[in-house]
Amino acid sequence: MATSNWKSKLSAGLIYLLLLIWLIITGYPLIFMLQNSLKGNIEFYTTPVWSFTSFRVDNYQEVITSGFYWYFINSIIVCTAAVFIIIIAASLASYIIVRVDWQLKHFVYLLFVAGMMIPIHSTLIPVYKLTLSLGLYDTLAGLVGPYVAFSLPVSIFILTGFMREIPREMEEVAFIDGANYYQLFTRIIFPLLKPAIATIAIYNLTLLWNEFAYALVLTSSPEKRILTLGLFEFQSAYGVDIPKTLTALLLSVIPLLIMYIFFQERVIKGMTAGAVKG
Repeated sequence: MATSNWKSKLSAGLIYLLLLIWLIITGYPLIFMLQNSLKGNIEFYTTPVWSFTSFRVDNYQEVITSGFYWYFINSIIVCTAAVFIIIIAASLASYIIVRVDWQLKHFVYLLFVAGMMIPIHSTLIPVYKLTLSLGLYDTLAGLVGPYVAFSLPVSIFILTGFMREIPREMEEVAFIDGANYYQLFTRIIFPLLKPAIATIAIYNLTLLWNEFAYALVLTSSPEKRILTLGLFEFQSAYGVDIPKTLTALLLSVIPLLIMYIFFQERVIKGMTAGAVKG
């Protein structure tokens, strides 16, 4: 018994040690950005990069007042609109595929799944021409369409897997009570999809927040640029001022960190719920 307890404590200690090492590896880049964003440009080159030698907030003031906040606003508008449309479209499409009986539903589902294998860069020219012909070039609305289109396949894949685990008996009872498909979806299915919806919302928001290719191709004026392009231009403008560049990077990462800290439990539930039977 004592030997068994000793082995269990040793294995637990080893696991915690590995987790601590992983935390240091993944967390140090954020600490690196923080401690060097508080330095001056000359100080960055003359002191060790891992040292906390000063606590200057001038970099943050200059970055915020330089118009960097406008890139934040554009990213929030585009990502929020795209994620909202993705949630509605993906949940409706998944409901039709899983719950409604029609001949082509398996074929349509395979088309969506096949969309996950299309490289984004192979679509830049056709999407650019389509956006130009629609008069949406260099607009925030012109980014929303491609963002939604290329986020739908994985979102539908996650939601269909989750929806298949919802018992049909709940809908049958509602049908007996006179409910139609619209009422079934809005009052029964959609509320039960909240864990999976939280998963696709955070997944797509993280992906779109860091998107660069479409934003580069479909926008040209500075006032229509989103955060990733803003960081690119900011890095070019302050190429030799690494502390200011790190300040901008840290400010762009903070919203995603806060969001994940508060919603990580929902993400884990949404990713695993579809795989659990019962």
